[in-house]
Amino acid sequence: MPEHSPETHVIDFRAAEQLLAARDPRGAIRLLDSVISAHPENTAARLLRARSFFLAAQLRPAELEFQIVLEREPDNAFAHFALGRTLERANRSDEALRHFRLAAALEPRPEFLRAARFVRDAPGTGEHSL
Repeated sequence: MPEHSPETHVIDFRAAEQLLAARDPRGAIRLLDSVISAHPENTAARLLRARSFFLAAQLRPAELEFQIVLEREPDNAFAHFALGRTLERANRSDEALRHFRLAAALEPRPEFLRAARFVRDAPGTGEHSL
């Protein structure tokens, strides 16, 4: 395998974004592994990999990645929301609610407020995913 350069890592990150958008989370994870190995401090890559793990139903790795993001960026509302969704899927509702409420407090977006149970869903609206 050829040596990866910083430019290759940027290309891999962008390609991983495209794979995730195309609903290929496992492909995104494969690309992001090398990016994060070379740049473990890259929070954006870790957040994208956490989302990829979530969509691949790999809940424990997703939880760990979201936690790393939140250690570095404790005010990241989306990371709190996504960690809440991950915990919810793992049947850990009490822990999930804590993160939903932190997300809503940091950024009162409608989906965060609903997840935090601060407001109810209007008829005809559904849950938002990652």
